[in-house]
Amino acid sequence: MPPQVVRDPAMGVNGLVKATNPYKPFFAFGGFLGFALAGWMLRHCQDEEKQRAVFVDIAQKRDAARAEMAARSELLDSYRNVAIKEVELQADLDLIANDRTVDIQKAEIYAHTEIEVTQIEASDAIFEAQTAGMSEEQKAEYIKHLRETKTPYLQGSQTLQGTIDPNDKVTGGEQSAIAPQENKTAWVQNLIKQTALIWGNQGGGKSWLARYVAKKKKQAGYRVIVLDPDSNRAEWKGVESYHSWSDIEQQIRDYVKELEERLKTFNNSSFSEDQWRQKLWSEGKALSLICEEATTYGDFIKDEELLSKFGKLALTKSRKQEMPLTVVAHNNTQACLFGIKSLHNLVSKMLQVECLALVDPITLQPKSTGKAKVKLDSSNEWLDVNLPTMTAKISDFSDTMPAESNPYPPIDKATLERIYELEFNLGYKAESSPTQSLTPLAQSLLQYLQRTGRTSAVIQEIQPNFKVKGQRFSSEELKRLFNELVEASLAVWLDANTIEIAQNQTDLENGQN
Repeated sequence: MPPQVVRDPAMGVNGLVKATNPYKPFFAFGGFLGFALAGWMLRHCQDEEKQRAVFVDIAQKRDAARAEMAARSELLDSYRNVAIKEVELQADLDLIANDRTVDIQKAEIYAHTEIEVTQIEASDAIFEAQTAGMSEEQKAEYIKHLRETKTPYLQGSQTLQGTIDPNDKVTGGEQSAIAPQENKTAWVQNLIKQTALIWGNQGGGKSWLARYVAKKKKQAGYRVIVLDPDSNRAEWKGVESYHSWSDIEQQIRDYVKELEERLKTFNNSSFSEDQWRQKLWSEGKALSLICEEATTYGDFIKDEELLSKFGKLALTKSRKQEMPLTVVAHNNTQACLFGIKSLHNLVSKMLQVECLALVDPITLQPKSTGKAKVKLDSSNEWLDVNLPTMTAKISDFSDTMPAESNPYPPIDKATLERIYELEFNLGYKAESSPTQSLTPLAQSLLQYLQRTGRTSAVIQEIQPNFKVKGQRFSSEELKRLFNELVEASLAVWLDANTIEIAQNQTDLENGQN
């Protein structure tokens, strides 16, 4: 800006005029800076407000979650109080029922004691009457004579004292000690032809029972193969056994391959199931596998797919192909059986035996109780049974002779027609039945027992095999049918689960045949 006015007509009347506000550019620049600062502060406040809104939302959700947790806590407390009251009430009811049971048992014991005392007094009175007038020496002589005298009707090793034992009423000499044992362990027959799991704590008798089953399987005619990683061939004389992990894995592969080939051949054939199984027996292909210490298989055999396939096939497809599997393990979970991870509840539905053990209070070592619990195939009921009595572990199977005939004889046309009439055409033969007083189901059961040639029947043995038009029966239903036969004088009870068929019914069926 010039210091003085310079007249220039081109610039106007007055020419150039000196500025009255020389700091105006600085003020403009300051105004721009103030506007920029205000804009930055506004943006900063907006960002802070957004962050604050996020935290406020989180705080609201936190308060809502706290309120919900408090409500759930109160609800759980109320549920817990109700559950505690229910448990206390059930405990009181159980205690009352237990007291009543104890009172009843005491009354029964007192009554039984009174009867025994009365019998003893009566026996003493009879003895006094018989020895009246005898001297003390004559009485002693008479007592000695009674103790040494045996009844002329006794047989074999029976004694006078033994005649009061119901188990001693036999027709042969040595059968008196065998018959009760066979009646108590008849349930073991279920383990011979079916895939089964034997499990329990250490010392419960799993291995001894497995050896007993192996012996029975060989007697039935099976080719028995034992897989036992914790033993050697000296412990399994007379049967085919494998003990190294490489051999065990190879046998598992062979088993899976054989089972798959049989399934494929059967599916492509025109044989019925009975004809196919009879064919396998006639060709000597009935095979049974005993898997000891199955819990450890998954740790040493790294082919998980092979083990899983082996377990699934063996537990679902082996019975009809005459390749039943007996597994010995420490537990009954699917993880303990070859690491099976699918097929829900596969193990829980199979035939199982839990061997019961207890700890010796002196040695603190587990030992067998001689008892076990059995859950039959596709059943949820556990039954108390006795384990077979053995004085020593079975290690020599060479003296076990195989069965002379297989359980599936050749089936001709006449036999097939007979099976059809008995299994599927019962409704047309009811009018010719000689037992009109029985219900149709009881008649079917009687005909089944007669045509299978049984002289006695055990509920646990009949249940998996007996069916009418595809229908199976529970233990209680079979017990009612058994009782119906007993009430009709066609059978008699041997124990709580066993009946004996009347001899005249057996003779009648043989005559008809």
